[in-house]
This record gives sequence, structure tokens and C-alpha cells, in this order.
Amino acid sequence: MDLHTAVYNAARDGKLQLLQKLLGGRGREELEELMGAAAGGGTPLLIAARRGHLDVVEFLVDRCGADVEAGGSVHFDGETIEGAPPLWAASAAGHLAVVRSLLRRGASVNRTTRTNSTPLRAACFDGHLDVVRYLVGEHQADLEVANRHGHTCLMISCYKGHREIARYLLEQGARVNRRSAKGNTALHDCAESGSLEILQLLLGRRARMERDGYGMTPLLAASVTGHTNIVEFLIQAQPGLERPPRGPGGPEDPEDDEEEQRDPDAPSVESCCPTSREAAVEALELLGATYVDKKRDLLGALKHWRRAMELRHQGGEYLPKPQPPQLVLAYGYAREVSTVQELEALITDPDEMRMQALLIRERILGPSHPDTSYYIRYRGAVYADSGNFQRCIGLWKYALDMQQNHLEPLSPMTASSFLSFAELFSYVLQERSAKAPGPGPHVGFADLMGVLGKGVREVERALQLPKEPGDAGQFAKALAIILHLLYLLEKVECSPSQEHLKHQTVYRLLKCAPRGKNGFTPLHMAVDKDTTHVGRYRVGLFPSLAVVRVLLDCGADPDSRDFDNNTPLHIAAQNNCPAIMSALVEAGAHLDTTNAFRKTPLELLAGELLAAGALQPFNHVSLQCLAARALHRNKVPYKGFIPEDLEAFIELH
Repeated sequence: MDLHTAVYNAARDGKLQLLQKLLGGRGREELEELMGAAAGGGTPLLIAARRGHLDVVEFLVDRCGADVEAGGSVHFDGETIEGAPPLWAASAAGHLAVVRSLLRRGASVNRTTRTNSTPLRAACFDGHLDVVRYLVGEHQADLEVANRHGHTCLMISCYKGHREIARYLLEQGARVNRRSAKGNTALHDCAESGSLEILQLLLGRRARMERDGYGMTPLLAASVTGHTNIVEFLIQAQPGLERPPRGPGGPEDPEDDEEEQRDPDAPSVESCCPTSREAAVEALELLGATYVDKKRDLLGALKHWRRAMELRHQGGEYLPKPQPPQLVLAYGYAREVSTVQELEALITDPDEMRMQALLIRERILGPSHPDTSYYIRYRGAVYADSGNFQRCIGLWKYALDMQQNHLEPLSPMTASSFLSFAELFSYVLQERSAKAPGPGPHVGFADLMGVLGKGVREVERALQLPKEPGDAGQFAKALAIILHLLYLLEKVECSPSQEHLKHQTVYRLLKCAPRGKNGFTPLHMAVDKDTTHVGRYRVGLFPSLAVVRVLLDCGADPDSRDFDNNTPLHIAAQNNCPAIMSALVEAGAHLDTTNAFRKTPLELLAGELLAAGALQPFNHVSLQCLAARALHRNKVPYKGFIPEDLEAFIELH
């Protein structure tokens, strides 16, 4: 173990005497180097502050000159926080004595991590009220510094349900109606977490019932997350709406008991946020949908839908539901019920109830809300688990269309949909081949081709937008999933017209000239074993000769180069695939091309394969190739004396 690691470990374990022994008598420059980040990305001071070792912290700062502001990597709740200063780590862990010590030694109270999280926000996240009071009361920590998502200290306190911290921040003047980057307020965070008492505190500070970027009010947010107590409280202001009945033994719903425990001095909802009849109806309908899909409680869903239906018919004045422009095949052409009789009939058809939940969610949340497509996919997965693969595929295709029409290209949700399709298709095809001929799970050309076409469309959409940092990994994964779909498609019999359609789609992909990791073209990826790994389950196996042949048939350039000047032949050689190398050579690839390290594919191929005659190089090297290599090897000046296309040919070698 080197000295740097030994110092880091001693700081982590709080071994002051060992540190004194390791660091005693060392010069300033050496101490400076030892106080830097270790292999894990954290400094000795950072890890000591994280663990609450006060004596070690003070020794490292006072005697070793450790920088109290030096950020590093630190782990909390399974996540790695980058650029965290020691004060942030101590605040997040609730070590008040260390917090005091670091501030006395010059730490900045508002120093942030890379995601713009302050020490105060860290203390609010994990509920350390004493640290919050000290940072604000003694050092005037800024309450309004938001992280990269625009979430403030008040918002995170509300979301985590830390009532006393939220109360204290409000008393100190925290802005109650501040909005995040996506438009949500602290009220939304309370509604999503089910913190009724904090929600009442906010209303007492004149919090407004705003809509976020998805058009969601706190009332709808509570319905989506299934917090009945919040929904009941917020719809009390609806004139004529009775409270849910209570039996002689107490509350009908356990969550109602929580509602009765609210602060008697809290403002009534009627004085703060009167709810319209339409808003109350939608909240109850959406709450019922949540009971179906999230809580799996069909009777509970019917209870809320009955109340919504009563409200729709209240006073003899029917409040109509907006009708969709057309019925949806994926939903089995289901319609939303509009009468009490139709509603009561649902109890005999649980599957129809589940379709009602999807219809309600799409109508109220809209197709751009992530939950809409998420629960369509969830319902499809339930069908797949029961063996109804065609119903699953229909719902997943509908959800994928929704995502492609309303989400940004290569969004994580869309990428997840494509991966789920690939895994499902792989499973069904394996099941089919493992069973005897006859009835069984089936995936046809149309199913695979439809998703492959959507995958190519996603690549086209992504390439039409300017690149942003972090896009490369997601883009490479999307390309890999497309190749996996193509791998599976090669296992399905198809007619000449279907073969033509497949080739047209692959040609569209190649025409985009997409690039994955290190500048890999689809052909590079098809010959790379790392392409096999795209998710938790194996789909296709790469390198794949079948995929290589399709790509070559559709015009893939066998001599294309990655960022290290490797051709697909180089990658195939590194993966020891002589059969694929032969296919590439037959398509016109040059065996003697060199990469950025002046290596040819043959030099990268395993010696035993070459010795076994897996590939005969002299059958594929032309006199033109030998002449090009001779010119380059003997440093003969040729630029400007020969045509440009010949210059390029020589550079290839």
C-alpha cells in the first residue's frame, strides 16, 4: 500500500495517532501532495468530515495545511457526489461539531458541489435540523441557492417530509412560491410525498396552486402518487362535495386518520385554494387510475370513480368528459364510461377497468407526461407476464409512438422502450425455437420491422438536433439496440418484398452516417463483442456475421475508420473473427490498411488463427496495395504529383 492510500485510509477510519506518525516531519510540498485526492476521488479531509472524525479534521487542517474548500467525490445513499467540499459532506452526514470546526477554519458556507448543491441543502435533504439552524442562524447560509434542477432547500425539505426544517425555513423567509426548472413548487413536492402538515404550513404562507411544466397542479400530483389524504384535503372547498363516509369504528380509510391529525391552527383549504368542480372530478378520476395501476386496488378505484361520477352529475347539470379524437386499438377500442350503470358494470370486467385507468390518465395528464406512457408500458408488461405477448406489443408500440411524438430524441424513457422490445422479442423467439411446432408465442416480421423502423427514426431525430455533452453514450446505446433488432430480424423468415423493406430501412440508417463510441460506425459495432451488452439480459450475440452481411448489402463502407483509424477489419481481428474478416475482404476491405498505431488487421489477428490458415492474406493483397505500402515505407514524396484519390489510397495503407 502506498503512502497516499495509507493516509486516506487512516483519515477514513479516524486513526489520529497513525496519521500523526505517517505525516509527522514531512515537508510542505509533500504534505500538499498527500492532502490531494486519493484513487477514489476524495481527499483525506473530505472523508474525515464525511465520517465525523473531528480530531482528524482539525489535525489535517491545522497541522497539515489541508484545503478546507477542496472538493472531491463522496458517497451518500448509494450515489457518488462529485465536487463536494468537506463542509457539504459534514452537513449531509449531520456532524454538527465538524461543521462548526470547518466554518471556524474558513470554509465557505455556500460552497456548492458540481450539481450546485449547498451544505444547507445537504442538511435539509437528510433532515439534520440542528445543522440547518446553525448554518442559517449563525452563518446566514443562503436559503435560495437552487441545485442544477432548480430545487431549493424548502422544496427538498417538503419532498423528504421534514416538517420542522420546512417550518424553520419558512420562518427565516424562504420563498414559498419559487419554481424549479420544470415549474414545480414546494406545494407539488408536498403533494408528491404526502406531507399534509407541511402542505398546510405552505398554504398558511400564501403558497399558490400553480401548474408545473406538465400542466400539473399539486392536487393532480397528489392523485398521481396516490396520497388520498392530500386529495381529500384539497377538494374540500368544492361546494356540495361531502366528506367520505366514516363507519362507527373510525375512518374508513387508514389515510383519513392522518388527515384528522393536522394542526388545528392551520388555515382551511377553502381560504387558500378553492377547488373547482372540474378539478375535483379530475383529481378523483386520476386517483382511481392510480389505485388500479399503482396500488392494484380495483375496489378502491371504484370508490373514487363513483364520487367523481356523482360530482359530474351534481345538481342535474352534467359535466361532460372530453372525447378523444379516435378510439385506440391498443386499448381494445375501449371507451370511457359516462353513466353510473356503466361504471358499476366494470366490477365484472377487471381488464376493462384497467383500460379505463389508461384512458383516464391519457385524458387528464396528456401524452407528454412521463406517467402516461410509463403506465401503458407497465400494463403491457403485465400482459407479457401472463403470456399475452401480442397485447403487450400493441400497448408498447402505442407508448413508443407517444414518446417519439412528445419527448426529446433519445430520452431515457424512449431508450428504455426500445431495449424492452429487444429483450421481449429475444425471449419470444427463444421460447418459440425451444418448443415443438404448433401453437405458442409468436413474433413476426411486422412486429420486429415496425420497431426497427422506429429505432432508425429515433436516430434520424437525434441527428437533426445539435449535439449536447453526454449525448454520445445514449446515442451509442441506441445504435447498439438497433443492431440487436436487426440481429433478431435475421432469424425471422421474410418474403422478397419484406426483405426489400428491411434493406430500405437499413439504408436509411447508413445514410445518416451515425457514429457510436470512439467513432464506431454500425459496421464497426457489428464486429465488436462489446455490442452484445446493452441491458440486463442478453439479446443478440456479437460479432454477428449475419448483421455484417446485411450492412454490407445495404452499402456500409468496409474501409470506414473510427477515431483511432481502425477499419471494421481491425475490430474483427481484435475479436478473432476470421469468418467475418473474410466477408469484409470479399466486400472490398483492404487487409493491409494500417490504423493510427501503424498496425494492420493481420497483425492484430491471433497468431494461432493466422497459422491455421483461417485467412489467406496473399489471396487478397493487390499489386496496387503493395506499391502503396512501398511508397509510404520508403518515404517517397507523392503529394501533389498524383491524383487526390490515389493520395487517399496510399494514406489508407
